[in-house]
Amino acid sequence: MNMISILLIACFTHAVRYRCSRLLHDDVIDDSDSRRGLKALNTLLGNKVAILAGDFLLARASVSLASLHDHRVIALMSQILEDLVSGEILQMTSGHDEATSVETYMTKTFYKTASLIANSCKSVALLARCSDEAAEAAWGYGKNLGIAFQLVDDVLDFTSSQEELGKPVGSDVRSGLATYPVLAASEEHPELLSMIRRRFRGPEDIDRALELVKNSQGIDKAIGLAAYHAEEAVRALEHLPPALGPDADASRAALEAITRKVTLERL
Repeated sequence: MNMISILLIACFTHAVRYRCSRLLHDDVIDDSDSRRGLKALNTLLGNKVAILAGDFLLARASVSLASLHDHRVIALMSQILEDLVSGEILQMTSGHDEATSVETYMTKTFYKTASLIANSCKSVALLARCSDEAAEAAWGYGKNLGIAFQLVDDVLDFTSSQEELGKPVGSDVRSGLATYPVLAASEEHPELLSMIRRRFRGPEDIDRALELVKNSQGIDKAIGLAAYHAEEAVRALEHLPPALGPDADASRAALEAITRKVTLERL
């Protein structure tokens, strides 16, 4: 295995550890008792152990990051952590106007989901000694892939069963969060706006909100926006260096296939 391959694996491992660390902490913040149908660690062993486990993974991620010896990549991957925290704080502290804003939703989606993929993709391009243009294209691919993935996740929260999701249907609304399908539905059903502002804490808010979203174009609009970002991700690949040889062709085709598999094919 050559040095570039080793560096790419290290970068990927670092990103996975960041993601797992965040999920462990998220379950504590959200007081979740399950994760994809399995008992959450905080439920099994308590919040202290879950937080320490997340901290441990974060520490291991930092060690693997330092081993890359590339200050540009270290800065990019460190940005992921800042964005994750910024997104969580934005979600927790959004005022009434921000809670009903699509712009705020998109910013939060980038911070909490797309930044991880975008900066990881750009880091891989830099480690592979690609040009600045190619590195930006890789960043654009990851950003749009991450946004599309989150939009599809938001749709599935309304359209899938609890068995498929591993969590209750409408769990975001039940947690007081307005995702894109809800925000889009509020254009047809303005009564949703007051529910969003009070974080669905009214006695009938949750059931009514779920009903209004399903009787609107909100889900279809979210699917359409996800499709747009998935296509933008694929278009970003056109700005990568020309594929030289069958392995490069196969890799590019795999990136396109991954884009569709983790976005629209999940619906």
